[in-house]
Amino acid sequence: MSVATSSKVFADASSALRGVVQDGQTLMCGGFGACGIPENLIDALRDSGVRNLTVVSNNAGLDGVGLGKLLQTRQIRKMISSYVGENKEFERQYLAGELELEFNPQGTLAERIRAGGAGIYGFYTKVGAGTLVAEGKETRIVDGETYVLEKGLVADVALIKAWKGDTEGNLIYRKTARNFNPNMATAARVTVAEVEQLVEPGSLDPDGIHTPGIFVQRIIQGASYTKLIEKLTLRKREERANAVVA
Repeated sequence: MSVATSSKVFADASSALRGVVQDGQTLMCGGFGACGIPENLIDALRDSGVRNLTVVSNNAGLDGVGLGKLLQTRQIRKMISSYVGENKEFERQYLAGELELEFNPQGTLAERIRAGGAGIYGFYTKVGAGTLVAEGKETRIVDGETYVLEKGLVADVALIKAWKGDTEGNLIYRKTARNFNPNMATAARVTVAEVEQLVEPGSLDPDGIHTPGIFVQRIIQGASYTKLIEKLTLRKREERANAVVA
């Protein structure tokens, strides 16, 4: 399908990041594990050579997959994450003191990003009270319960992935790939999106749009997606008496 040019549309991931990413930035990267990650933008970020990045992401990818590629090239200085258990290189760098880590309970991380995008300084939560998560943070007792102050997160750049988008930056995500992407799109000064399908304005059902184009500054149509399955688990079919299997 021929798509009209727009000031937001870039030819490829490298050009979309040109002039946007710099050394020492805080960057958000959408997705969950290997699902819904901006594969093309991550590859372009690796090839750009920018370093000393603070990356906000649910996890650090897998070894050689997603953000795992940036760990291999030592471009990440600090991770703000909730789960990193599938990445051996992450573990090695952290235990060797080569990588900083700010751990967050997963729901807290999601809410910190949402709060940052909504212009909310912070919020109080009971999650993490009395644990290492609360160390160095303000706490408050309300109705006999201890709450921890968590601050909203904002970033210089957000790299997100959507299923379908139009040239004005309106986005639709698909199923699990929606994880973290919509919130991150609102919480960065510059949001760069990659989509599997890029269409003309008016082609998307307005009621189905998850991220309005006002939050997206640059967009590309990605290509050659791997869509890796992290763990394939198959349940054996239950045998039933007198069952007929077609």
